[in-house]
Amino acid sequence: MAAIHDLIFALAVFASLLLRHAKGDGFLLLNYYQETCPNLEEIVSDATADILAIDVTLAPSLLRLFFHDCFVRGCEGSVLLNSTASNEAEKDAEPNLTLAGFPEIDLVKARVEEQCPGVVSCADILALVARDSVAQVGGPNYLVPLGRRDGVVSYASEAIANLPSPSFDLTHLVNNFASKGLDLLDLLVLSAAHTIGFAHCASFSNRLYNFSATSYTDPSLDPHYAKILQAKCPPNQDFDGNPMDYITPVVFDHYYFNLVSSNKGLFQSDAALLNDPLLMQYIETHKTNVSDYLSFFEDFGVSMLKMGSIQVLTGNEGEIRKICSLVNT
Repeated sequence: MAAIHDLIFALAVFASLLLRHAKGDGFLLLNYYQETCPNLEEIVSDATADILAIDVTLAPSLLRLFFHDCFVRGCEGSVLLNSTASNEAEKDAEPNLTLAGFPEIDLVKARVEEQCPGVVSCADILALVARDSVAQVGGPNYLVPLGRRDGVVSYASEAIANLPSPSFDLTHLVNNFASKGLDLLDLLVLSAAHTIGFAHCASFSNRLYNFSATSYTDPSLDPHYAKILQAKCPPNQDFDGNPMDYITPVVFDHYYFNLVSSNKGLFQSDAALLNDPLLMQYIETHKTNVSDYLSFFEDFGVSMLKMGSIQVLTGNEGEIRKICSLVNT
């Protein structure tokens, strides 16, 4: 029964994607590796399970890697490339210095190469690992069309220019997501990925001290919660273990909406979502009702499918990297 339910859910998500007219720059297929690597999804799922069995806090890290990849040059694995003597790559850009999970992607790639050498791109592996990381901590097991190729360049300057900041207001968030072909609902449900993971103090400490000329702390932040965060994050100290969802930090669920609704979203970008009446209505609806909570899972799967189609390289574009951190020579 569970397998049938998963299949029905996956088909519903895919149908919803078509209805929402998601468009990528390339053509991806659900059965892309059917002939060349038929056990790919099982290999990746098993490897991801092994990784999370050792450290479950890597689930949000691996999901974040995919997000940071897709928002810069599209979903083509450029975030995985190392800097060289003549070029600073995306992973060394200031917004990416707290990224984690690079060795784990290398591990999964090695597992895939053992059975399917030279066939599967790092970009596709990253897309699958992100999905499996979500599913294995309680989230939706959405469909991942495949066929991405790996890019051959990576620039830190493009990461700085394209990644949204945790201090963005609603206008900046909407414009940033729109530039990637993502709409208001995508903005909300992808932000709700903050239901898992941890953050450095530096990403939100501007809300805690000297926020403005008229308010010492951000007035959109619950005062009691602000005091808790100040205790964890004294001025000029950058503790990195602050849960974005302090109720269930390693379970993908709906509690993000509860926290945002009560002014306990960790980032300014979380609080900004309450400034749109449609987003606020969605937040209020999905914070408690179980059936609507499950509809959030479907919406999240659709938005991940859309994000995963941004500026993909397909066909003869790019390459299939042998090592995810290096272009082929």
